[in-house]
Amino acid sequence: MGKATNQGSKGRNYKTKFRNMEKKLGNISNVKFGLGGYNDAMLGLHLSFLAGSTVVSTSKAAWDCNLIEWTTHYNWTEEERSDLYDGIMRFLSYTLKDAKVSSVDDLKGVPVELTFDGMELKSWRVLTEVL
Repeated sequence: MGKATNQGSKGRNYKTKFRNMEKKLGNISNVKFGLGGYNDAMLGLHLSFLAGSTVVSTSKAAWDCNLIEWTTHYNWTEEERSDLYDGIMRFLSYTLKDAKVSSVDDLKGVPVELTFDGMELKSWRVLTEVL
């Protein structure tokens, strides 16, 4: 394994190891569109995947506007939240298209390829070539 040096935000050097990227085949084991994520305060698409004995979850979500009101203390604006909502809907549209389904409920069981960096899920995709 090689080593790389990353510059921290204050110029400090942090050593990191290159990990082997690992791909696993699995399927969507649970899917929900609605509130979830951190303190169930995020609106979006929440997914769990099963790949052999590995279970991992991810979300494409943003703070719900009815639960988390914007204040000047936040690092984001209402316009940015609206942009995130737009991105979530477009992501859902592409995911439904790739899976060849028309409902979020029909995503359950769809085959996927998961890419891990160590134990961290880096990305996933619908296995369009087997559908």
